[in-house]
Amino acid sequence: MSKTRASPKQKEIYQIVLEAQLAALDVIKAGMKCSEVDKAARDVIEKAGYGEYFGHGLGHSVGLYIHEEPRLSPKCDEVLRENVIQTVEPGIYIPGFGGVRIEDIVIVKENGCQNMTHSTKELLEL
Repeated sequence: MSKTRASPKQKEIYQIVLEAQLAALDVIKAGMKCSEVDKAARDVIEKAGYGEYFGHGLGHSVGLYIHEEPRLSPKCDEVLRENVIQTVEPGIYIPGFGGVRIEDIVIVKENGCQNMTHSTKELLEL
């Protein structure tokens, strides 16, 4: 079986999305506005020139239903509470090319977050 290799552009986009997610994971904590967490990730993607291709919010709460409030988005100024479960899932999606999304689930804590996703963040080429 031959291995599939990511193109240089695919690797670039993956790295930008990863940096965006890490920026959000670095700032998320109880007491922050949802829009501020979204901005941390969105700024990375916009600075790299792909802002128009990040068309959704950064994440949402998870409870009885998969998509719950509060949402990590530019439009949500709700303040995060401790022990709320949130997804952190930035993405870049380019029509006619493809896209990348990296998604983790975290528990918001007083001074950061507890990441419940333990898979590697390394780009795997199968």
